[in-house]
Amino acid sequence: MWSNPGIGIRGQPWNHVQMPVTQTTSKRLAIVGGGPAGLMAAEVASKAGLAVDLFDAKGSVGRKFLIAGKGGLNLTHSETRPGFDARYRERAAEVGRWLDDFNGDALREWARGFGIETYVGSSGRVFPMDRKAAPLLRSWVRRLRESGVTFHVQHRWLGWSENGDLRFATADGERCVAADAVVLAMGGGSWPELGSDGAWVEALTEHGIDVSPLQPANCGFDIGWSTHLAQRHAGAPLKPVVAHWRDAKGIEHSQQGECVITATGIEGSLIYALSADLRDAIARHGEARLTLDLVPGRELERLQRDLGKPRNGRSLSEYLRRQAGLTGVKTALLLEILNKDELHDMSHVATTLKRLPLRLTAARPIAEVISSAGGVRLGTLDDGLMLRKLPGVFCAGEMLDWEAPTGGYLLTACFASGLRAGSAAVRWLEKGSE
Repeated sequence: MWSNPGIGIRGQPWNHVQMPVTQTTSKRLAIVGGGPAGLMAAEVASKAGLAVDLFDAKGSVGRKFLIAGKGGLNLTHSETRPGFDARYRERAAEVGRWLDDFNGDALREWARGFGIETYVGSSGRVFPMDRKAAPLLRSWVRRLRESGVTFHVQHRWLGWSENGDLRFATADGERCVAADAVVLAMGGGSWPELGSDGAWVEALTEHGIDVSPLQPANCGFDIGWSTHLAQRHAGAPLKPVVAHWRDAKGIEHSQQGECVITATGIEGSLIYALSADLRDAIARHGEARLTLDLVPGRELERLQRDLGKPRNGRSLSEYLRRQAGLTGVKTALLLEILNKDELHDMSHVATTLKRLPLRLTAARPIAEVISSAGGVRLGTLDDGLMLRKLPGVFCAGEMLDWEAPTGGYLLTACFASGLRAGSAAVRWLEKGSE
């Protein structure tokens, strides 16, 4: 296995490899899925001289990659390892091995090979200097075409035929394709309109592959606001706040950040960071408990003193604004949680502002969330991400059973897994031709 980050096939640095324009072997690799994992597998295989056919269900590749970069492409994160690896929770060890081959620094160096420099933002997230995804994707696809990769769009994978060929639904009817090896990189279940709809699950389970159910990840949650709050404050940001929650072991955690009130509940970067624990709590107990500190800049004792002063005829909202700095949606949340009697008890009001209790009842539907958890269980794959029950079939990207928070961690693991699956497919085919 490779051990040097940023090193490509045959030990050459990624940004110095001369791309072959003709194949050096008759072996054909089919890649199903044109996201970062599939494209990276194609790059590895084409560098090795394989004939590569890449199939995508949509009319062009990289659609979810482009959407991810719409507000600024968060390519990776500057966090050092092993902290970086820990972001993958229960899969830290497995994903860590992928990162041994291709980590965040290697990804930045790879982008530099296209003339795209990156910078580290204030939160540690890494972005291209122009923050755009399209220039990188265009350059990448152009280089892959020049290397001999053949793209087949509007090819929706249906599984395998009786003789083992790949089946695709196309505008001209079903098409069967023979390949010497396959890399499946079709994404999870989020953003189905962009191609990652999880339709591959049935085809794999029919072949005895163990697939963990797909679940929402990096998602918002339903709370069930009153009509008044939902209509008046949906879309309102909550910042800064500190979230407090307990994990599956009952250990309390806290994290400061920003989130947004929605018509049905709450979402945003802070909530996404906690979403795995919150989702799992709902699965265990039917609900998840979350508390928010709406005034993180004030200690409880000071807040109680400030709210102990006379109102002097001021309305409650004006009084809270003057004494606690509370405005807009934060005031509305307090009014949502406390009844009229409780609102007259300023000590209780102060306590609630420091620990506003929220009851989360459901994660948002998988079709609308940023990413998904679940997928092909890693135990069904060997170290090169080949399915043990289907020799010559490799899997990569979000269709594998791992998850990570936003912040560049998702993309980095997709790239790294695509590289690992593609390089393993190369070795497997080379071994078979010996």
